Amino acid sequence: MLSGLGLPLQEARAQSTYTLDTLSGAPIDTVNRFSRRLPWLAAGGTTLYAGGLLLLNEAWYQDKPQTRFHWFNDAGEWKQMDKVGHFWGSFHESRLGVDMLRKAGVPEKKAIWYGGALGFLLQTPIEYFDGRSPDYGASLTDIAANAAGSLGVIAQQLAWGEIRVQPKFSFHRTRYAPLRPNVLGKGPSEEFLKDYNGQTYWLSVDLAKFLSTESKWPKWLNPAVGLGAEEMVFNYADANRAIGLSAYRQYYLSVDLNWQAIPTRSKFLRSAFYVLSIFKFPAPALEYSIRKGFRAHALYY
Repeated sequence: MLSGLGLPLQEARAQSTYTLDTLSGAPIDTVNRFSRRLPWLAAGGTTLYAGGLLLLNEAWYQDKPQTRFHWFNDAGEWKQMDKVGHFWGSFHESRLGVDMLRKAGVPEKKAIWYGGALGFLLQTPIEYFDGRSPDYGASLTDIAANAAGSLGVIAQQLAWGEIRVQPKFSFHRTRYAPLRPNVLGKGPSEEFLKDYNGQTYWLSVDLAKFLSTESKWPKWLNPAVGLGAEEMVFNYADANRAIGLSAYRQYYLSVDLNWQAIPTRSKFLRSAFYVLSIFKFPAPALEYSIRKGFRAHALYY
């Protein structure tokens, strides 16, 4: 209990709108039941992850001969959009790790450090497969982006006890994927993962958390800044110029829906809002690029 206040210490900790249902205020036996299930959940998750790596190896590298493990510097490719994707993925895996350990009743600092490392631990082994592929190679900048995603969660949790600035993702189809479908994807599902031209990454700021409790700013409304790039059919500028393209970056200013600020008693909706919070909500946006200057979008995704 906090001295003189009669409040449980757990209730005094800042509660984020970006946390999984942490059972705050739930009976101790409920927390203990989840805690007892945690090793089984971890074992199941590890099994699924190992199986996923095997499937990834079969799907992505099966038609290519393997080589001795090697490194490759890909820092100059794709206007670094792939690195931002590594950051985004690692961040949200780490966010989930912290929330799951909190839900299991793990002490706060351990939940933050151990859970926060999850994204790095899950993403980085993929570099081994790249390092055995003749077309790729293990990338130090990919590993650095994975680490940055995990550290982004850990730093915010240590500073505020919650997530206030969150990376998000949006996607739209482009005319570039059909020009090189074996790399940029064939059809919407592959293009969603592979066509960097249609991917936009955002930082959505939970502004209400930075304002006083008397502020009238809607808790469900976040400002967001975004980063994208276009005219990338090949990895490097010379190859793109050969087909009349010149890759360039795009910057965006928009608003976003803070899903988890929407009050609900439904566990299903809370879980759904938790998952949806990794994606940027379609909204009007202002775009700037050196190539085209300022452009307004009535609805951008």
